[in-house]
Amino acid sequence: MAAHSSSAVLPKAPNLDKLFEVDSYLRPFQKEILRRYGCFKKLLEDIERDQGGLDEFSRSYDHFGLHVTDDGGIVCREWVPAAEAVYLKGEYNNWELSPEFKNVGFGKWELVIPPGENGVPIPHNSAYKLVIKLKDGQYIDRICPWAKYVVQNKENNLFEPYFWNPEASKRYQMQHKKPKTPSSLRIYEAHVGISSWEGKVSSYEHFTHNVLPRIKKQGYNCVQLMAVMEHAYYASFGYQVTSFFAPSSRCGSPEDLKKLIDTAHHLGLVVFLDVVHSHSAKNVLDGLNQFDGTDSCFFHSGHRGVHELWDSRLFDYKNWEVLRFLLSNLRWWMEEFKFDGYRFDGVTSMLYHHHGIASSFGGGYEEYFGLGTDTEALVYLILANHMLHTFYPECITIAEDVSGMPALCRPVLEGGNGFDYRLAMSIPDQWIKLLKEVKDEDWNVGNIVWTLINRRHGEKSIAYAESHDQALVGDKTLAFWLMDKEMYTNMSKMSELTHVIDRGMALHKIVRLLTHALGGEGWLNFIGNEFGHPEWLDFPRPGNGNSFHYARRQWNVVDDSNLRYGYLNEFDAAMNKLEEQFHWLNSPQAYISCKHEDDKIIGFERANLLFIFNFHPNKSFADYRIGVHKPGKYKIVLDSDSAAFGGHGLINHSTDFFTQDFKWHDCPHSIQVYVPCRVALILAQEEQ
Repeated sequence: MAAHSSSAVLPKAPNLDKLFEVDSYLRPFQKEILRRYGCFKKLLEDIERDQGGLDEFSRSYDHFGLHVTDDGGIVCREWVPAAEAVYLKGEYNNWELSPEFKNVGFGKWELVIPPGENGVPIPHNSAYKLVIKLKDGQYIDRICPWAKYVVQNKENNLFEPYFWNPEASKRYQMQHKKPKTPSSLRIYEAHVGISSWEGKVSSYEHFTHNVLPRIKKQGYNCVQLMAVMEHAYYASFGYQVTSFFAPSSRCGSPEDLKKLIDTAHHLGLVVFLDVVHSHSAKNVLDGLNQFDGTDSCFFHSGHRGVHELWDSRLFDYKNWEVLRFLLSNLRWWMEEFKFDGYRFDGVTSMLYHHHGIASSFGGGYEEYFGLGTDTEALVYLILANHMLHTFYPECITIAEDVSGMPALCRPVLEGGNGFDYRLAMSIPDQWIKLLKEVKDEDWNVGNIVWTLINRRHGEKSIAYAESHDQALVGDKTLAFWLMDKEMYTNMSKMSELTHVIDRGMALHKIVRLLTHALGGEGWLNFIGNEFGHPEWLDFPRPGNGNSFHYARRQWNVVDDSNLRYGYLNEFDAAMNKLEEQFHWLNSPQAYISCKHEDDKIIGFERANLLFIFNFHPNKSFADYRIGVHKPGKYKIVLDSDSAAFGGHGLINHSTDFFTQDFKWHDCPHSIQVYVPCRVALILAQEEQ
């Protein structure tokens, strides 16, 4: 990707008129919004003036770490501010200390190794380490923060850097153009390591050949990859990162990951990376912690540098070298691997000094614009979004924020924080809470609808009924909450359809469709949940005997034509493909005409479609009247009760439905439809 102008010359002040038009409640906080923008603008101007410009500053992976020089030698540059001396050792010199690095100032060190008799002095895929001499004379081994490939040593279980420099013929060359970023995002959240049915760590290669075709067939247009950035502890789900520039070697080589992304692009799928810049693993010997022997370096020192709940380190976002490292990290994955966007993990933790711990976020704007907000972290996020959207206009950024920070997903030049989407995190919490605590006959449909539509106007959300969070051990997936008593005994088509399975499959379909259609401007599904994956997710760890039994995806159950999982899979595909046809995710928020508590009926219009949901456990309606705005003839385009989706096939799809000039639900017209219990219908107006 070619870099564009960094747009260092920014307006003195953002265009707050647009921001206030979207949210007038922000007006009293104009001064604070302008202050934050001013901090961002000054930081960008300082980078342009003192650091060679944002483009060069954010490409520092070309400067730091190990690189081959034009004459075939090696140059290594590191930032080790508290070091007395720095050395390099590795397989290339039988682990002897290299000549001492040269101190070039500002805590930076440089070593040049001339070419050897046989060419590059450090062979491809050979191990190396940094050795740092501290002020007290102690020598410590450290891993290079900029390492591009890190492999676990089977003898001591520590991860060690390997110099990744394959010859040109063995470097994977991208063959396919990146697809255009879709306006309606249907995201398939996936973890490569668990993507096989076998009890092992799966590979990039397996995912490329076996899972990407499934994702495409299901009608998704985006893959969101978790746990790609190297993490020493597999059971951390990738959220305790130890090497930020290295793709996880347990799944294959960097070239294998490039092939995965290139193949996804060939299939028309964009690929997002789950990026963790909110914190870092506490690992010392194979992570960033105490890199230069001190408590600080990349992190705040003392209490401010530790996240108590996550037991991890917190970055010092005001430090030049930390900014260089993190911004360059974002550029690296875009440039080297051709990712199309990012889902930023732990944004709430970054935004506030309290990290969201023990904070309820009641919605009062003082919570967002007071002293509790961490300006340094917020300015970093604004700068990161500005950089990404400037250099890569098609890039998409998604914030994992539970706090509801206003303007988080508004453009920087409006005074916003620059994200494109936020995760609608209250929605899955609602569904799990209902399934845990309330019988579905007692569900309040008004509250359900409110949770689904309660999002900030003008800021786009990604809706989901469940993600990886709800699948982890200690919780259950939607399917497991609904059917765990019988999922291993009565999901066969050759057995009688029991009440538990019938109810569970019906609710699984309509809960997901309602969330898909009403909850946001994007949709997300976690790998396997599309077919009601049995059991939870649990990584091998001492607590479970290091078992892989739950760290896999049981594709066998959906591929077995004798099991009912395939019905849920087919419904998921039909739902996505209908969205592809009508683009409701890219349409204005729905007009809700019906929320009837006694009947448990929800009705709304979106993207010229009429959606009808009957959540009642046993009451069906022969001619239920729903208000509509557009008169004419309607046809059923999706029916959750269809036999193709494991339903009872009670509805005749050849029936035409005609509107009546009968005002209903504040609509000028209405329509009468047969709606069986626990069924969802989508009707489309036929072209006149």
